[in-house]
Amino acid sequence: MYKFLTLLTSLCLVVCKDDRKTVTQTELGDSEVSSSYFSMFDYVIFSLIGVLAIYWFLIRKKEKEEVPIIKKLTVIPSQGRSNDPNFVNKMKNSKRNVVIFYGSQTGTAEEFAGRLAKDASRYGMKGMIADPEECEMEALSQLNEVENSLAIFCMATYGEGDPTDNAQEFYDWLQQGDQDLNGLKYAVFGLGNKTYEHYNAMGTYLDKRLQELGASRVFDLGDGDDDANIEEDFVTWKEEFWPAVCEAYGVEASGDDVSMRQYSLTILDDPTNKDQVFSGEAARLGSLRKQKPPYDAKNPYLAPVSVNRELHAGGDRSCMHIELDISDTRIRYNAGDHVAIYPVNDPQIVESMGKRLNADLDVVFSLKNVDEDASKKHPFPCPCSYRTALSHYLDVTSPPRTHIFKELAEYADEKDREFLLKLTSPTPEGKNLYSEWVVKDHRNILAILEDLPSLKPPIDHICELLPRLHARYYSISSSSKLHPTSIHITAILVVYETRTKRTVKGVATNWLTLKHPTNGIKPTVPIYVRKSQFRLPFKPTTPVIMIGPGTGLAPFRGFIQERHKAKEDGKPVGETILYFGCRHKSQDYLYQEELEDYLEKGTLSKLHVAFSRDQDKKVYVQHLMAQNKEEIYRLIVKEGGHVYVCGDARNMARDVHTVLKNVVVDIGGKLESEAEDFIKKLSQKGRYSADVWS
Repeated sequence: MYKFLTLLTSLCLVVCKDDRKTVTQTELGDSEVSSSYFSMFDYVIFSLIGVLAIYWFLIRKKEKEEVPIIKKLTVIPSQGRSNDPNFVNKMKNSKRNVVIFYGSQTGTAEEFAGRLAKDASRYGMKGMIADPEECEMEALSQLNEVENSLAIFCMATYGEGDPTDNAQEFYDWLQQGDQDLNGLKYAVFGLGNKTYEHYNAMGTYLDKRLQELGASRVFDLGDGDDDANIEEDFVTWKEEFWPAVCEAYGVEASGDDVSMRQYSLTILDDPTNKDQVFSGEAARLGSLRKQKPPYDAKNPYLAPVSVNRELHAGGDRSCMHIELDISDTRIRYNAGDHVAIYPVNDPQIVESMGKRLNADLDVVFSLKNVDEDASKKHPFPCPCSYRTALSHYLDVTSPPRTHIFKELAEYADEKDREFLLKLTSPTPEGKNLYSEWVVKDHRNILAILEDLPSLKPPIDHICELLPRLHARYYSISSSSKLHPTSIHITAILVVYETRTKRTVKGVATNWLTLKHPTNGIKPTVPIYVRKSQFRLPFKPTTPVIMIGPGTGLAPFRGFIQERHKAKEDGKPVGETILYFGCRHKSQDYLYQEELEDYLEKGTLSKLHVAFSRDQDKKVYVQHLMAQNKEEIYRLIVKEGGHVYVCGDARNMARDVHTVLKNVVVDIGGKLESEAEDFIKKLSQKGRYSADVWS
């Protein structure tokens, strides 16, 4: 049919061409007019319309009806590989019945999920871990199609009661979706920090929401408090959780724990192509050698350090002001955002581990998951050298968790093996021993190897067991309105001594303190920007009160710069009040000249500074706030002002919250319950924001 139409169209064009030639010649003549109403061109057009009509109404319909006789392609099932976003299909194909989802910002929830998946094998069950960001979470309604299925959620709470980045889409779906989850059996372990106001908000919400959608809870919601001992909380919860699962599913533990390697080792004897070996890249091979935007967590930018100067004028502490050059990178940021920095471990620790383990750190190796259906093929970017793994990918400074001791026990003599197993015991004695000897003494993996001389594990097993070294986040202390080509950081150097007289150094800050531009050469650090909801009001005329002692001043420096730029541009700016605190005016008054200059120029309406140790009685920012209750009440109640808090969550942020509540009670004449409700509504409306840490 198509060939016929093509032929007909060609014929039409030929006839049209000849006919148009005749018409043109006629038009050029004196006054010749054809005696016929229709030319040959008209007849051809009419014929073509008729043929098309017959095709459209008769032949085309028949062709449509004949389409099903075409042989269809057969699609082979994916066999449960990680590229199938439907996790239920994956479970069916790999014959698994337990799925453990994790919402993780720092890696702890992901680590707990992996441990639960490994535990499942002890009870005749087969588990897999899953990132909700990579899954079609709508498939939860289909999970009951898997026999004896169970969904476990290890969900951390981030910021002000928010989900972690990788759980955001899942959280949005839970809020909007109304799926029927009848038949879904689940359990939730929440990870949080009690110093924050919205403790374990994500875990609590998920547990409640799943029940509302018809799911059945197998065991009580678990609460892990990172401010106390989250490892103990998790171990206690899972020791009670698994017996509850056994009872619900009618299964029994298979016996004693069996130590099983999760990854197989491959040594690359002669890695001829160095370009195929990772050298510290976050995820993409070669991304540090060939930089290309856009830059993100998997593709950080190697930012040149253009400025690194000391902010403290005296004392035994150090605080750095660092400026990172982002010229021509397309990186954009707003005041209040965070910059993530990928640090490198102390080379002395790395070298000492190599010597203690009698390992050649320059050997190139790869660890591959023995479970072919696992979504996580490698524990970190592989292949790489042991030196690269210990320097860039593994956390060698944090105290190891209990499951690591259980795995390492087989490499020690009888005495040390007994001690290591006691550390992993869920008994009160075992928990207390772990708390005292590991947590409170802050023993990292090197200290443990040094204190237990018979312990001689292979270096590849150490690399398998240690958690990932994650990026460190800093509040950006500049405004892109004033500094569009640079990001500023204000960071205190972390160094302290433990009870065992060992010196502990903060990984990122001690690495950054070495990054000084010298003789025109600028060292680089891998970074990316993480967006935040910590924002100035949309209207610059809205009053703001900022409370930020110490390095809590960082985001407010950006806020003040932004308002200063608006003021210079001739825009009206509302009252801008800062409460800042430090120990001594002569030692650690950060950006003193800068702040006083903003005050003199009118960008800062008022500057309240508390020097806690310049007098006998300590004075903090909350004390200065209590002296200005009328002003605070006027700004936040009568004039619709915004309140911002940044810094210590454990004490300062709580005390500031109490002061604000007292302001509403004492000046506004409200009851405490009414004042608390008012503060809560301020937060819900985005007028009371906190960027705090413990």
